Amino acid sequence: MKYASVTDRLADLGGAKWAIHYRARALKAAGAEIIELTIGEPDVPTPEKLLQAASAAMMSGRTGYSNGRGEPAVVAALAARYTTRRGREIGLDQIMYLPGTQTTLYAVLRTLVEAGDEVLIGDPMYATYEGLIAQTGARMVPVPLRPEHGFRMQAEDVATRITPRTRVLFLNTPHNPTGAVLRAEDIKALGELAKAHDLWIISDEVYEDLVFPGVTFTSPLDFPDLADRVVAASSISKSHAAPGFRSGWCVGPAEFCQKMLPLSETMLFGSQPFIADMAALAVSEPSPVSGGMAERFARRAGLIARTLDGVAGLRVHQPQAGMFALIDVRATGLSGEDFAASLLERQQVAVMPGESFGAGLHGWLRLSLTQPDDRTVEAAGRIASHAATLLGNAA
Repeated sequence: MKYASVTDRLADLGGAKWAIHYRARALKAAGAEIIELTIGEPDVPTPEKLLQAASAAMMSGRTGYSNGRGEPAVVAALAARYTTRRGREIGLDQIMYLPGTQTTLYAVLRTLVEAGDEVLIGDPMYATYEGLIAQTGARMVPVPLRPEHGFRMQAEDVATRITPRTRVLFLNTPHNPTGAVLRAEDIKALGELAKAHDLWIISDEVYEDLVFPGVTFTSPLDFPDLADRVVAASSISKSHAAPGFRSGWCVGPAEFCQKMLPLSETMLFGSQPFIADMAALAVSEPSPVSGGMAERFARRAGLIARTLDGVAGLRVHQPQAGMFALIDVRATGLSGEDFAASLLERQQVAVMPGESFGAGLHGWLRLSLTQPDDRTVEAAGRIASHAATLLGNAA
């Protein structure tokens, strides 16, 4: 039997990248005491006020069909939020509300690119981005994000990779997996390239509310001269500890949203109204949980650095935001995949191999910062012990 070519493009871009995580969950289910530092689930429950809002909406009958743009209340709440945060008027016709950032980015890319086009994206990158681009038929063009620049994308690296086929510059700030936050001058330089070559800018900003103390977040939406080419995506998954509710959106030019609307209607024809009501409440007020998460994640990143940096040849990259820290394990002679696999089996600590996030993290690990402090320190100690053992065996 024949299948669509998209199945071949995505064949190796799904769950295979999460093999260590699935193996850890299986061991845990079998009774093993695993310290899980793989995925980025918030370390607090969804605020009860939001749960009550969703429940009340369901009980009041908000369970019917919706529409492809989003329920009026959540669209209005998002327009008000972005008008305030970005310092310029964002209209209702500039909002699209969909189930989660992943779905949103799928639809955004489907609206902007197709076979023969090229998408510039930082390497390393979040594990699903490669598949999101591949589903369109467009070609992914990695742009190296270098440790010596704090993993922030540099305009000169982008410039050398632009061709007549380039259509989109895909940004992620704050960045997963590195925790890097683009500075205003970074975005300005990237924006000048986008204007010069007539490129769209997609900006995944799901970690905006998890910026660490003392760090300033800047969005491409902050620049009025980029307004006609920027599409920013986000959700309440991280900021409000609500990943399972699949509540996301994008903000962009009115014409873009109008072009995307038939695609949204074809894909889903609407999100759940009771979740939209909860999301409208969430984005209308400061998150009651994001500040505490940011402080805890920053503290745990520091604990990991103090425990591991310089030990047994390991190097720790300090994030500026988000839920993760990176460890360079190349001194052990192992790839990130081999180190993570042996760490799980011998030390019962589950981490993500850097290779799951692109060639730029070959020989690195990504650690979630969502475990309590004592468990984080325990995991770091086990990682140090494992690295020392590997170096001893190599000697």
